[in-house]
Amino acid sequence: MPTLSAASHIDHRKLVLRVTCAGGRGIVAAVTGFLAARDCYINELAQFDDRDSNALFMRVAFEIENDGSTKEKIISEFPSVAEKFDMAWTIHSAATPTRTLIMVSKFDHCLADLLYRHQKGELNVDITAVVSNHRDLHPMVERLGIRFVHLPMTKETKLQQEQALREIMSETRTELVVLARYMQILTDKLCRELEGRAINIHHSFLPGFKGAKPYHQAFERGVKLIGATAHYVTANLDEGPIIEQAVQSVDHTYSPEMLTSVGRDTETIALARAVKLHTEHRVFLDGNKTVIFK
Repeated sequence: MPTLSAASHIDHRKLVLRVTCAGGRGIVAAVTGFLAARDCYINELAQFDDRDSNALFMRVAFEIENDGSTKEKIISEFPSVAEKFDMAWTIHSAATPTRTLIMVSKFDHCLADLLYRHQKGELNVDITAVVSNHRDLHPMVERLGIRFVHLPMTKETKLQQEQALREIMSETRTELVVLARYMQILTDKLCRELEGRAINIHHSFLPGFKGAKPYHQAFERGVKLIGATAHYVTANLDEGPIIEQAVQSVDHTYSPEMLTSVGRDTETIALARAVKLHTEHRVFLDGNKTVIFK
């Protein structure tokens, strides 16, 4: 079934249609013809056929130009097209903010960057809460009037605290979870529940330099590039479908501290881009890969 965004003050005339189905003839024509018949102007249309899986992915950004058509009318009538091609589909209001919960531990750079971009209107999100297993970043969040929830995590309390997290997500109607250097491993069960709607930032090109002191590991290997990878969370640690990667050149003059500084920059860039792509409904899951229409 399609997902609806509900906010009465949002302009529901600018919409995004996402479609996934088996590839075949006539799909693009059917979709564009359906929209044209309802006085919709297509601003963007992108599609990709994965020949390996025989899956077609399509994103259509369009605008309703006639008062006779509405978002609700289009949603109620689109099944006439979707059922013919056995489509999985959603329609979103392009302007509706994605309700986003951020999780963080002690490192503040990714959180600070997301908060800044949110304040400047670069990210179309409503931040429902910031959840942390430490209290260190409470003042930063509190200054902005955003809800801060302290959920200390130990091996003994993990299941209990993850249930508390589920309750917060349900209460706030959270749609996306962003792990902004949250230094705890989520349980396999929670990872499965959050499939396709939880983004993590990893301090490398996956799967290199896992674990503690990644930039010291990079220094010892004499790396020439510093990278960061934003990916969807899965039960396989740091191996989920990749959304965005960022890279900067370094050389033998860089100390571990300098590499750490450069690494912080690449992490913030990759994570912010990934959040933006997701909230603009540009990312499709394709097995353990992603299809992204930029």
